[in-house]
Amino acid sequence: MASSLIFDKVTAGYGDAIVLEAMDFAIPDGESLAILGRNGVGKTTVLETLMGNTRVSAGAVHWLGEDITRRRSYVRARAGLGWVPQEREVFPSLTVEENLTVVGTRGYWNLHRVYDLFPRLAERRRNYGNQLSGGEQQMLAIGRALMTNPRLLLLDEPMEGLAPIIVEELALSIRRMQSQAGLPSIVVEQHPSLALEMTDRVIVLERGSIIYAGTSALLASDPGKLEAMLGVNVREESAESSTSSCGSG
Repeated sequence: MASSLIFDKVTAGYGDAIVLEAMDFAIPDGESLAILGRNGVGKTTVLETLMGNTRVSAGAVHWLGEDITRRRSYVRARAGLGWVPQEREVFPSLTVEENLTVVGTRGYWNLHRVYDLFPRLAERRRNYGNQLSGGEQQMLAIGRALMTNPRLLLLDEPMEGLAPIIVEELALSIRRMQSQAGLPSIVVEQHPSLALEMTDRVIVLERGSIIYAGTSALLASDPGKLEAMLGVNVREESAESSTSSCGSG
């Protein structure tokens, strides 16, 4: 199977600081990837490198058969990379609808489909960005990225700081986006069980290097291995997620 994205022995970082060491992985066409690891191991730097926001000192990044290692961020966005940063970065002085339409391009994703995916945004279409809750801002950030009609969506800690019921709602929307619209994603996430549910493949990082690569389903079936690599109680997290899902009915 052909690979849409290839990191070919990429060494990258910020200024003189190296964060990623000879990183080597590929994502088959149409598949989603989870990036897991403890804090500070380079997960976000993978996304930043993909978007052209780091200094690559060795190796190459290939997207859809093209070497994009030295290309500017806006060129990568036009090539189909959609970015949802951890900070969300919604426009506070624009309404929800203006936030969405200001970046809109022709394609599958339009206002109707974004509002169908996130009904809360439709209800608040006339509210300004700074009048939204954290969960609503995250929905808006994802919706805005979808309006650019990307071919791959990059999600950096989409569930951070959100209430469990909102986490479950967002997770369902992301899974629906992937299954119904066929839009793959790369997910950096501190909720490993959710990340594995939303993706086909996974890599686990430690100190800027990959220590595990495989299918999400296989790693999800071995919580002991996952807990050892991440230092978290995955089974406890899964139980909490199930309780939240039942409670949201």
